[in-house]
Amino acid sequence: MPLSAETLTNLRGIVDAACADPTTDIPGATVVVVDKSGNELFAHAAGKRGVVSSEAMTVEHVYWIASCTKMLTGVAVMQLVEQGVLRLDDGAQIAQLVPELTNLTVLKKDGTTEPQKKAITLRMLLTHTAGFGYSFFNERLRDWGFPAGIDEFTGRFEDIKTPLLFQPGEGWEYGVNIDWAGVALERATGLSLNEYMQKHILQPLGLGNMNMIPTAEMRAKLAYCHFRQPDGVLRHRNHLQRAPLVVDLNSKEEIARIFSSGGAGMFAKPGEYAKVLAVLLNDGTCPRTGAKILSKATVDEMFKNQIPQFPNSSRQPIPAAMPELTNPVGELYPTAGNPPQGWGLTFMLANSDGTGRSANTVHWAGLINAWWWCDRDNGVAGIVCTQILPFADMKVLGLWVGVEAEVYKGLAAAK
Repeated sequence: MPLSAETLTNLRGIVDAACADPTTDIPGATVVVVDKSGNELFAHAAGKRGVVSSEAMTVEHVYWIASCTKMLTGVAVMQLVEQGVLRLDDGAQIAQLVPELTNLTVLKKDGTTEPQKKAITLRMLLTHTAGFGYSFFNERLRDWGFPAGIDEFTGRFEDIKTPLLFQPGEGWEYGVNIDWAGVALERATGLSLNEYMQKHILQPLGLGNMNMIPTAEMRAKLAYCHFRQPDGVLRHRNHLQRAPLVVDLNSKEEIARIFSSGGAGMFAKPGEYAKVLAVLLNDGTCPRTGAKILSKATVDEMFKNQIPQFPNSSRQPIPAAMPELTNPVGELYPTAGNPPQGWGLTFMLANSDGTGRSANTVHWAGLINAWWWCDRDNGVAGIVCTQILPFADMKVLGLWVGVEAEVYKGLAAAK
């Protein structure tokens, strides 16, 4: 059901207002909302390509989407689960495919270490219960990396080889778990994760502007990366995910050396990412091309809470372990009454209807302040893209919530 002219005007006003001052608001943003039929209910860009650019942001610009990649990796991995190539709960299979996930060290909270005692399964990797973390979200892991430090964005496979923060299955911690799930896929298929996604997801959907190694055309449309200073003023900064942007596109050897990060590696035009969300809304089949990417049963499993034993996992406070990358986060998605929250296979189940969304809605975000949601009950999904560090930028959060609430208000009025 299309949104009314009034709702579309209101939505454009929300996005334009969020980008009114490129130095203290948001320099540039793109918002796309889709329905179950794959129709764009709303698509709008505002602001500039960057604070040092005079070029207007458009819906054709390309963004690094960081951890929004995780959902795509989940789709890829679950294709192989459907086929019986990978198994969600077979620790022995993961150990055989990825021996690097055996004999790991566990950093205990009291500062001591112990050896890994349990096998890591694919389900643990997809639900962030394997024990891996991110150095910018966890001070123990950050400190372990000194004096050289840890950098998960170098484009090197070696930089996700870190200790565990707890024994596999005994806790929840957001981290490089899904990068390792992508490695399992690569070992099982003989393809890089990026090659696999192109062949089995993106090309069948007719999407040519999503790639972990951006094409020359994508590079020419890349949005700039920014940092919000403590005084609220934005400045340009070098791109965090730099290696894929400077690699020689004519050198297969150089490209092969860049790690396909299943946790954060994708660059995308927001409208194309939204088309993947439409596939999830439509139970795994592309409403435009008819390509069947996943079965409905698999999509159902992905949207099911996989960690009922950790109902407050997303209420764990996240420190600003690296203030240049993240603000402190007290709760990932505050919800009235503090009901149990959960995680599906790669994304969050907030159990909230605060904006008008269904309580079964899933969502997630990228470090660079890109945010998406997918509401199968109401047949609507959307993505809000910006390129600002540190994570959890309050002005971007305000834009996301404002857009989502207005969409549901418009859908209710259209009924």
